[in-house]
Amino acid sequence: MDVNLGTIFLSETVGTAMLLLLGGGVVANVVLAKSKGFDGGWLLINFGWGLAVFSGVIVSYASGAHLNPAVTVGIITSGAEEFVPGIPVDFLSTIVYLAAQMLGAIIGAVLVFLAYKKHFDETEDAGAKLGVFSTGPGIRSYGWNFLTEVIGTFVLVFVVLGFGRNGDAAGLASLGALPVALVVIAIGASLGGPTGYAINPARDLGPRIVHALLPIKGKGTSDWSYAWVPVAGPLVGGAIAGLASQVLLPVLT
Repeated sequence: MDVNLGTIFLSETVGTAMLLLLGGGVVANVVLAKSKGFDGGWLLINFGWGLAVFSGVIVSYASGAHLNPAVTVGIITSGAEEFVPGIPVDFLSTIVYLAAQMLGAIIGAVLVFLAYKKHFDETEDAGAKLGVFSTGPGIRSYGWNFLTEVIGTFVLVFVVLGFGRNGDAAGLASLGALPVALVVIAIGASLGGPTGYAINPARDLGPRIVHALLPIKGKGTSDWSYAWVPVAGPLVGGAIAGLASQVLLPVLT
């Protein structure tokens, strides 16, 4: 299949929308009042997000299924010359990836709201409503929260790049859908407790914007004072993973 920037944009938009629809959806199922999955627990959220990534990757192979600005940044800092065959790593292609990821995240978040509209209305806890859209810390300490996001995203991007050395594609698709789903579940189960593991700037910022704009009953604040952490932390973690891959992966893989 011939791939162009239009295909890249559509692929990343659809894949990221699928990711946020199912990922935000599992959180809504667990935390919103009168949902069938109410109080289903942390592991249900972990598995739901892993399967959300699985689904997003399946429908966005054409673009390499980045679905995440941190993955895109990690590929750039790894020294890759192409995102996928025929699409060079340059300013224009990078902007296309990032714009599509943000748009997809916004679309996915809106769809979650529509699916759970009546349950948002029945839920009194404003924090639970925000948690459907974006992450927040268990203990608010911006420096430590930032470090947690750096570490978690480093794991994701470093593993993605490690698999990609043995394949043709860059991005989550280089792992195959099931392995990357398992990596995301592992990160959530092992490193997700302190911050809710955004590990993806678009996943957090796009839905947070949706939360701020939508007429959600009793929604409270969108917690913009914390919003920089799940954006900056993953970008730094992804960039470090890309740089580290140049040194470590030729030795380890």
